[in-house]
Amino acid sequence: MKSKLLFTLLILFGVLLISCKEKEQKVVETPIDLINDEFSEAMQEVKLTMDSIAQSVKDGDLDRLISFHAYSPKFTEFKKGELRNGGTENEEFERNVFGSVTEILKFDMNDMKIAVYDQVANMTFHSDFHLKFEEDLVVVNDQISLLFVKTKNGWRIVHEHHSPLKKDEKLEE
Repeated sequence: MKSKLLFTLLILFGVLLISCKEKEQKVVETPIDLINDEFSEAMQEVKLTMDSIAQSVKDGDLDRLISFHAYSPKFTEFKKGELRNGGTENEEFERNVFGSVTEILKFDMNDMKIAVYDQVANMTFHSDFHLKFEEDLVVVNDQISLLFVKTKNGWRIVHEHHSPLKKDEKLEE
């Protein structure tokens, strides 16, 4: 009698186990297409980061501006056809330049494009910056590329490239 009961319980347990397995949903993971996927949420995060960078410049908050960079031995910058420099030079340049601005008349980023590749994003735009240094007006019309990496502290710049925009290519607003 005990063996019949045990056998019946084992059969019931087996049937329940099989029926539960049949009801399990199979999770199919869609592969990430780094080249074609939009990563819309990340694009918005990068755009908001860039808006915060621009605001820190307008506010003259140099420490906040610098905090949007991920300085490390991997950090690189190209500007005005000069040799590549690193984080130390970039920070010194940004503190000196933006620390000397006495007034910002215009700080536009035209033809902006953000391309996100999961945890990496490339932003390109044409700058139309009109900055005053005492009485001197400096207009910066450059092609700018910023490479961002997503960190635990948000999106941070790991590479900058600045090249003068040809006069015939400048966007008239």
